[in-house]
Amino acid sequence: MFKNIFVILATSLALAACTKKAPENDNTINYGLRTNLKALDPEQGSETSANEIIPNIFETLFEYHYLKRPVVLQPLLAEAMPTVSKDGRTYTIKIKKGIRFQDSEVFPDGKGREVKAQDFIYSWKRIADPRNKGEGWWIFDGKIEGINDWNAKLAKGGKPEEVNEAFNAPISGLQAPDDYTIVIKLAKPFYQLNNVLAMPFASVVPKEAVDKYGEEFMNHPVGTGPYKFESWIRGNKVTLVRNPNWHGGTYPNEGAPGDQEAGLLADAGKPLPFADKLVFHEIPEAQPRWLNLMKGALDFGGIPKDNFDNTITDGKLKPEMVSKGMKLWTFPSLEVVYIGFNMADPLLGKNLELRRALSLAYDGQTARKKFYNDRATIAMSPLSPDIDGYDAKFVNPWKEFNVEKAKEHLKKAGYPEGKGLPAIEYNISGSSTDRQMGEYVQQQFQKIGVQVNIISSSWPQFIERLNQKKAQMFGIAWVADYPDQGNMLQTLYSKSAAPGPNNSNYNSKEFDALFEQSEKIPPGPARIALFHKMRDQFVKDVPWIPTVHRLNDIIYQGWINNLKRHDIIRNSYKYIRVDQAKKAELKAKL
Repeated sequence: MFKNIFVILATSLALAACTKKAPENDNTINYGLRTNLKALDPEQGSETSANEIIPNIFETLFEYHYLKRPVVLQPLLAEAMPTVSKDGRTYTIKIKKGIRFQDSEVFPDGKGREVKAQDFIYSWKRIADPRNKGEGWWIFDGKIEGINDWNAKLAKGGKPEEVNEAFNAPISGLQAPDDYTIVIKLAKPFYQLNNVLAMPFASVVPKEAVDKYGEEFMNHPVGTGPYKFESWIRGNKVTLVRNPNWHGGTYPNEGAPGDQEAGLLADAGKPLPFADKLVFHEIPEAQPRWLNLMKGALDFGGIPKDNFDNTITDGKLKPEMVSKGMKLWTFPSLEVVYIGFNMADPLLGKNLELRRALSLAYDGQTARKKFYNDRATIAMSPLSPDIDGYDAKFVNPWKEFNVEKAKEHLKKAGYPEGKGLPAIEYNISGSSTDRQMGEYVQQQFQKIGVQVNIISSSWPQFIERLNQKKAQMFGIAWVADYPDQGNMLQTLYSKSAAPGPNNSNYNSKEFDALFEQSEKIPPGPARIALFHKMRDQFVKDVPWIPTVHRLNDIIYQGWINNLKRHDIIRNSYKYIRVDQAKKAELKAKL
């Protein structure tokens, strides 16, 4: 305990001290990450904190328009959106000429070379290569013609030369007829392909960097983005600097209703990026992050639950916050927070009545008030609000908080009053808030005689336990990769089991059949009907206890312009501008 407190104070004081020494004209954006980082490789980029950083270094064919709502895809490294064959199975994409990788020692002359179509195919092969145990294989699994056969051959292993030959073998569904054309042939229609190609997983990476650094590529990222990697002090901070050879871009000329009035179009048409440097500080504990935000050492961040009442009243900032120039940006998160059961576990996975008992024993309303300041929607299923297919009237019968009914189902499970039931391990990451939430779960289940042992670890260690299917029960959130309920339900598809997004390792033939059917039809009422059937199967099997869908309240400094956060717009830093004169004025008030 004392060691953790010392580290927290040392981190906070060091960050504040560095801020005092920094010149007032330092055109830098500082952000506090909620978890420690594991890797800066797009192939391993499933964690939220890493995806604050990765899209600034690496880029994809498509991106989301920064201001428009609902979100809209647009070309980034592609010249235009794809042309699609009549049967919906062949996508032809032209890439922009003159895009260059960032200057790096990995290239013979230290100068980044031009990106070619084959670079995308190489990058996507890395995701599909089973040797890498990448977290993004699920985005292509079963979708691209020939990719699963290619994956299976590599999985067989063999001599190094045989494996290399297998990797270099062509995939029929990924073709580059010339240096600037990519042709993707799908095994079946997949209407979310464009969204998938905007995910950080699908970023283009240079083979030269992977060849030089090997596994250390995660610590030496090289991409095409507006910022290039400068340094990473593990457990402390990552620093990115402006990429002088970036292909360029301009701030949007149009946005959503209200953007003009909010000043979000004042920089329309101006060249990007605005900031010279991005510094991402690893600060897992909420209070040090908040302290540094209040001192001006961080430019924006969330509001810890313990500071909420002193910050916001009736959805607005309190006058003392406004007097310091601070602003508030609020938006609903496209996500679900949940308590997952490892369905591969011989105890939890095989005992439906036990899972039902635990779900009934969890008081979600009190948790909503205790941990989310009543700024969240109680979750009934994986389906997220603000995405087509969500039904606000739907009620999950196992989400009722009913201790007596929970005891009845515990008895049906074979453990009356918990007798004979071994303690269940509940896995959390190591922040103080996570520990409090773990203790709350422990207290809730004790009410029906179920003992819980809390297993606390760093975020990278926590994720590793999930990926290795070692976590018996765990608390986590899934944030949408793109605005489609199919992406939310991907977390329950058996072929996406760990290390994919299905951390609970749920395996239901009925659910899988519905999921696969839903991927073959375009968005619309018929697809939504399938989503609801999958939701009902989820409720029947109880692989999770869904808890809440959060509302995001972001506090940002008065010197920060153009901030408009959204869960799936991850390359937003290039749009944010620091008003340095305003910063000098307002810092005196902090």
